[in-house]
Amino acid sequence: MIPRYSRPEMVAIWSPETRFRIWFEIEAHAADALAEIGVIPKSAAETIWARGGEAEFDIARIGEIERETKHDVIAFLTHLAEFVGEDARFVHQGMTSSDVLDTCFSVQLVRAADILIADVDRVLAALEKRAFEHKMTPAIGRSHGIHAEPITFGLKLAGFFAEFRRCRARLVQARTEVATCAISGAVGTFANIDPRVEEHVAAKLGLEVEPVSTQVIPRDRHAAYFAMLGVVASSVERLALEVRHMQRTEVLEAEEYFSPGQKGSSAMPHKRNPVLTENLTGLARMVRSYAMPAMENVALWHERDISHSSVERMIGPDATVTLDFALSRLAGVVENLVVYPERMQGNLDLLGGLVHSQRVLLALTQKGASREDAYRLVQRNAMPVWRGEGDFLTLLQDDAEVGGFLSGEELAALFDLTYHFKHVDTIFQRVFGRS
Repeated sequence: MIPRYSRPEMVAIWSPETRFRIWFEIEAHAADALAEIGVIPKSAAETIWARGGEAEFDIARIGEIERETKHDVIAFLTHLAEFVGEDARFVHQGMTSSDVLDTCFSVQLVRAADILIADVDRVLAALEKRAFEHKMTPAIGRSHGIHAEPITFGLKLAGFFAEFRRCRARLVQARTEVATCAISGAVGTFANIDPRVEEHVAAKLGLEVEPVSTQVIPRDRHAAYFAMLGVVASSVERLALEVRHMQRTEVLEAEEYFSPGQKGSSAMPHKRNPVLTENLTGLARMVRSYAMPAMENVALWHERDISHSSVERMIGPDATVTLDFALSRLAGVVENLVVYPERMQGNLDLLGGLVHSQRVLLALTQKGASREDAYRLVQRNAMPVWRGEGDFLTLLQDDAEVGGFLSGEELAALFDLTYHFKHVDTIFQRVFGRS
C-alpha cells in the first residue's frame, strides 16, 4: 500500500489492530460454542470475552514474541494469554492456525468488498446524473478512432453506466465467493473440534460454512475474487481512457476539472493535462496484476501449504486499497467533468457531412440501386471530402448518377442530425428504467 493511493477506511481493514481484533473474535466465538457443547467451562468463555474484549493488543509485544516463536498466530495467542490468564488454556481448542487466518481473511475481504460496492454506487450515481444532463447532446461516435455516425454524449455515458452496473454485480459475486468460514482443525476433518463450533463462528461473523476446507479455504474462491477486481479495474481504465481521448487538444470535447492554482507542467505553463485519468490507467494495471498470483495460489500441496500466504499478505491490502482509491477518483472525475457541447458539434461537422453516408447508401438501395452501385456512388463522392475538396451534400447533389435516384431535397433530408437520436429514449429506458 502506498499512502498516496490509499484511503483511510480501506487501509484500516488491513491494519494489525483490525487483524488481531478479528482473530480475537474468532477465538472468542469459538470458545462460546465450545462452552455451549460442554467442551470448556462456560466461565472460561466468559473470561476470554471479558478480558480479551477489553484488551488493547500491543503490536510491538506480539512482534517481539513472533521473533522468537517464528509463528504469528502463536505469538498472538501468547500475548492474549497475558490478558486472559489461566483460562487461556481453553483458547484455540482443537483449532489450527489456518482456521484463524483464513476466516479472518474472509472477513477482511468481505469488508473490503462492501466498501468497493459503495464506491461503485457513487460512480453509478455520477454517471446517471451526467448521462441525463447530456442525454441529447450531439456528439460524434467513433470506430477505430475515426468518425463514424452521430451519437449523443448521454448515450456514451449510459453505456458506461451499464458497464459499472455489471461491475457492481461482479463485486457482489466476489463478496459471496469469499464469505466463508473454516473452523475444522488440522487437515479439515473436525477430529478435534465439533462442526457446530464452525457453524456458530460463521453465523456470528456473517459468513457461510466452507463445505470442505482441507485445513484451508480453497483458493479458487480468492482467485475469483481478485479476478473480478481486475475486471472492475479494466472498466475503470476504459472510462479513464475515454476521458483522456476526449481531452486531447485536437478533440477537446471534455476534460478533467482544472482547479484554481493547479499546474499542468513544470516547463509549459499553458498545459492542462489529464493527470487523474492517466493515474487511473496506471492503477488499473496494478489491480489487474494481482489477479495472476491469486490464480497461482489455487494449486496448493495436498491439504495445505503456505505458499499462498506471502502472496495474500501483499495482494489483499494492495488490490483492495488501490481499487478503492481508483473508484473514488473516477467518481470525482465524472462528477466534475467539464463538457464542451459546442466542440462536440464542431467535431460532428468536421468531415463536411460524411457522417451521414450510411443514410445515403440505404436511401439509394431503397430507390432501386444495387448495394454495390450505391456503395460506389457514395464512396465516389465521399473521398474528395476526405481530401478537403468540397462538401458531401453538394457533391452528391451535383452527381447526375445519384440524381437519377434521389432529388436534391431528398438528399438534404438525409442529413438531418436528429434522425440518429430517435431511439435515445428507448436505450435510456433499458439502461435506467426511465427516460
